[in-house]
Amino acid sequence: MKEAAPSAELRKWFHHEPERWNEFKHRYRQELAANVDAVEHLRELAKSKPMTLLFAAHDTEHNNAVVLLDFLQHGHAPRPQTSPAQAR
Repeated sequence: MKEAAPSAELRKWFHHEPERWNEFKHRYRQELAANVDAVEHLRELAKSKPMTLLFAAHDTEHNNAVVLLDFLQHGHAPRPQTSPAQAR
């Protein structure tokens, strides 16, 4: 799903430079959090069958699939906030 991949701008900025890893993770998680529909779709797919996350980097520890897997397992895309009055 291209929708869940890091933006071209972010990928180019990161350029697989390990010293940028922490900032890349932060920025990519922000992109994922803003992309609720794609993240929820992936979570639903993962419930019904095995999922393979692909990446093109040679570095198996510093790539978008590592961040995406962590986000799908532990991260939380923001949910629309409802006020107490709306919840009634």
